[in-house]
Order: sequence, then structure tokens, then C-alpha cells
Amino acid sequence: MASLKDLRVRIDSVKSTRKITSAMKMVAAAKLRRAQEQAEASRPYAERMERMLGSLAASAAGAAGAPKLLAGTGRSDVQLFVVGTADRGLCGGFNSSIVREAKRLINEARDAGKTVKILCVGRKGRDQLRREYGDLIIDTIEDIAKPRLDFSKAGGIADSILEMFEAGEFDVCTVIFARFQSAMTQIVTAQQLIPFAVPEQEDTGVGGGAIYEYEPDESEILAALLPRNLAVQIFKALLENNASEQGARMTAMDSATRNAGDMIKDLTQVYNRTRQSVITNELIEIISAKEAM
Repeated sequence: MASLKDLRVRIDSVKSTRKITSAMKMVAAAKLRRAQEQAEASRPYAERMERMLGSLAASAAGAAGAPKLLAGTGRSDVQLFVVGTADRGLCGGFNSSIVREAKRLINEARDAGKTVKILCVGRKGRDQLRREYGDLIIDTIEDIAKPRLDFSKAGGIADSILEMFEAGEFDVCTVIFARFQSAMTQIVTAQQLIPFAVPEQEDTGVGGGAIYEYEPDESEILAALLPRNLAVQIFKALLENNASEQGARMTAMDSATRNAGDMIKDLTQVYNRTRQSVITNELIEIISAKEAM
């Protein structure tokens, strides 16, 4: 049985831990509000841009002059996976769930005979993936949200991916991230970025769609907007990941704080019972000694 001193030390230690987890919960909650607003504000622009490009690409796909970002290389032999995770832990299963999906897609590609390359955005993804796929990681981008996450950083990542694509280093690029739904729910999402995946058009039930004339033509518009769309979609993924990370951290720290409180309560009960037992034994010894005199 632990001594009274050991129990006091352990109770004080758990109390200190509870203060830390409580503070981290409040910090994550403050960051979550801004991150959630940014993620939700980015969705309409990114979705509408993708829908508009999809409308243009539907008519330009397969044409002789179609941009390379739309037509692709005609192969899918080399696949690049951009895995977005956090730089820090203590956020529940946020990082592990993204890495788990990345591993599934990587294994599927390798089983199909594809060559795989991995670009990690965040240290935690790199640390988990390099145990099995260290030779496949081509680069790691860290501290993407410091001092703040802005579009220029997403543009830098997009430029690097475009340079690799123009150099013929891969055929298909997919980004893996967590889409924010709520503080307790994040949906792991894999989105193909290159070549541009034309979204399915909704069937309105009206025969014959509207005919539009573009100035300049579709190919020129796509050539100008597809690189920008790549940066927009990466920026959206980074914002979604940031909000998901803060939500997961707030939930994890809230759970840790409550668990620490339960542990303190249990340890305090053990301490009181042990102290009562010690006092009882001392009284018995005093009474026994007095009777022996």
C-alpha cells in the first residue's frame, strides 16, 4: 500500500496536470472559433470555383488543346499523396485517423503496381508514416500555421506541386485531410487535385442545358484558372485541417481534464482511508501500551 506521502505527491501531480489540460482546452477553444470561421468562409468560394471549372471542363475534356492539369498525362503510374496533419500531438485521434486513411490509399496504389510519393504537411504525419514508408517521403512542410495560416503558404505548396508535375515527377496528385464538421467530429477526406476531377453535374430534369459562349475560349480560361484552383483547394484543405485539429484538441483536453478530476477524487478517497487506518493503528498502539503499563 502506498504511503500517505506518496499519495499526497501523486494527488498534487494530477492536480498540476489538470491545470495544464484545462489551460490547453481554453486555448484550443479560443483558436477553434477563428479557425472554424475561416474554414466555413472558404467553402463557398472553393466549391463554386470547382463547380464552375467543372462546367468548363466538361466541354473541354478530351479536346486536343485541353490544359495538362485537366487532361493529365494519360497515365496513373506515379501517384503523389499530400498528407496534411498537425505539427503537435495531444489532439486525440486526429493525426492517426488521417494517417490511417493515407496508409490505406498508399497500400492500394502499391498493390496495383503504382509508384507512390508522399509529401507531408505536418510533423506528426511524417513521424508516423516514415516508420513504414520513409523511402517514399519526398519532403515535409512544417509550421504551416505559424504565425498564421494565409493563402500565400497554400500558394507556395501549390507552386511546388506544379513544378513537380511539369517536370513529370508524378501523374496523379491527391490531398488527404480532415474536413471539419464539429468539435467532436472530423471527416477524413481524400480529394484528387491533379488531374482536375470533373464533378458530376446534377440532373435538373430539364431537357437540353443552357449554352454559354466564353471570351476567351474554354481552354484559355481553364489554363489560367486551374493553377489557381489548385492553390484554392489546398488552402481549403489546410483551413479544414486547422479547424479539425483545434476541435479535436479541445475535445481531448476536456476529456483529459475530466479524467484527472475523477482520478483526484479516487486518490483522495484512498488517501482518506489510508490516513484513517494509520490513525486507528496509532490509537490502538497507544491504548495497548497504556494497558501494558
